[in-house]
Amino acid sequence: MKIAITTSGNGLASALDPRFGRAQSFLLYDLEQESFTVIDNQQNLSAAQGAGIQAAETIAGQGVEALLTGHCGPKAFRVLQAAGIKVYNTAAATVQEALELFRQNQLKEAESADVAGHWS
Repeated sequence: MKIAITTSGNGLASALDPRFGRAQSFLLYDLEQESFTVIDNQQNLSAAQGAGIQAAETIAGQGVEALLTGHCGPKAFRVLQAAGIKVYNTAAATVQEALELFRQNQLKEAESADVAGHWS
């Protein structure tokens, strides 16, 4: 299973970025291989609109099955849901902490967006 985690860095010790669509990067973690890659989300950092939708399409194209993030808006949530990607909101400080909470089944799957669209 591959998981996307929003981050402002390049590794497991990096801070979790609380934003989804405007996150600096996505750390893609493969639970079976216990390995990860980081993909850049620079194109969406200053997008006037559509950042969440584009970010959702980006991670869906990577074969992700779950997303760990601080917050997810309504348009992005709908795209993620349509792609079969489960969303888990977390206040974890780091990518590693979010990953451990997920592994321990401590995160609850989101049933809807938790913020209004286009927030910073």
